[in-house]
Amino acid sequence: MAKAENKTQPTKKTLKEFIEGIEDDQVRNDCKKLGKFMEKVSGEKPVIWGDSIVGFGKYHYKYASGHEGDSCLIGFSPRKDKLSIYTNIYLDNVDPLLKSLGKFKNGKSCIYIKKVDDIDLDVLEKILKAGMKKLKELYG
Repeated sequence: MAKAENKTQPTKKTLKEFIEGIEDDQVRNDCKKLGKFMEKVSGEKPVIWGDSIVGFGKYHYKYASGHEGDSCLIGFSPRKDKLSIYTNIYLDNVDPLLKSLGKFKNGKSCIYIKKVDDIDLDVLEKILKAGMKKLKELYG
C-alpha cells in the first residue's frame, strides 16, 4: 500500500509573487518584513509551501507510527485575522522567552500575531533558532 503524500508541498511560486497576492497593506508589509527576517535567521531562501505557507529550510521527519514527510524548518502564513509563525518547537520549552516576546497568542508550536510591530524580533529570533536546532538534533 502506497503511503499518502502530504498535502502541503513546496511550489515554484516566489515570495514576491506570493506577497503581491496579499490585498491588505498591513499584512503585505508584515509578510515582507517576516520574509527578510526569517531568511536572515535561517540562512535559507524562502519557499512557498502549498497555497499559503512561506517556509525556510527543510527537514525530513519520520514518526514512530511510520508516517513521514518533508516540512519547512521555520515559516509563516498570513491567515484570515492573524499571522501564524511556525517555530517547530514546543513553546512551553522556551517559556522565559515568551514572557518577553510581546503581544501574541500561541499554540503548541505556533505564535499568532496581529502585526509584526507587536513582538520583539530579537526574542523571536531566539525562539526560531531554538526550533531549528531541535529539529536538526531530532532529524539531522
